[in-house]
Amino acid sequence: MGGAQEPSEPAGPSPLVIGEVQAALGKRLDDVAKILAGALVAVAGIMTTLGLNSKFVFVALNNRSWPIYVASLCAIIAIVCSIGALLIRPTGRGVLWETGVLVLGVIFYMASLSIAVVGAAQAAGGNGRPTITDVRLNGPRSGMRLHFGVHADGVQKWSHIEVSVNPKDSGDLYWSVLRPDEQGRVEQQIDIPLSPPAGTSVVEIEAVNPDESEPGACEAKAQHGPACTELHIP
Repeated sequence: MGGAQEPSEPAGPSPLVIGEVQAALGKRLDDVAKILAGALVAVAGIMTTLGLNSKFVFVALNNRSWPIYVASLCAIIAIVCSIGALLIRPTGRGVLWETGVLVLGVIFYMASLSIAVVGAAQAAGGNGRPTITDVRLNGPRSGMRLHFGVHADGVQKWSHIEVSVNPKDSGDLYWSVLRPDEQGRVEQQIDIPLSPPAGTSVVEIEAVNPDESEPGACEAKAQHGPACTELHIP
């Protein structure tokens, strides 16, 4: 007598179970993709937290600060990766592709945050270039006084700003070295008597960071060139 044969157990998980696992995994990956979609907003928030407001952004862009551009590019790539991952179907191979795309997006997202920190620090720190402000010449020629201000941000603590006043094509009438404070800032008001040699009609004021200065005259298109002012004596 032949007994009834019991149905054999399936060799592996049923397609229904596999589909449920893939759907659950795809749902989790989709959540990660949605988080990465806000990468640009998150990077902007990090920059704002570090004090990189619109003023510093304009300074960084004006100085062609590469971290700002690279951080923005990495954030955009992270967003593209997240959107691409959301469009992949949660099949067996699709889950693998979605995982790979999201891993790439996370890498670009973390790189964007790290580079944004560098960019915020650079922009907030200034560029070390001096500027000459508030130039005034008071009194008659026999007793003139010269007043001007020197300002610079982001000067390295071991560096300095050199300031000189001299008749054009002649030796110095005044020369000084200005050191930065603890925040890398130089802010100095200079008020000196001016007694130029007879026949002098033009006096030059120059401020330069010798550690950052690039060769060339005052008019040269150099990012770290000297700041110069010509003062015509009546």
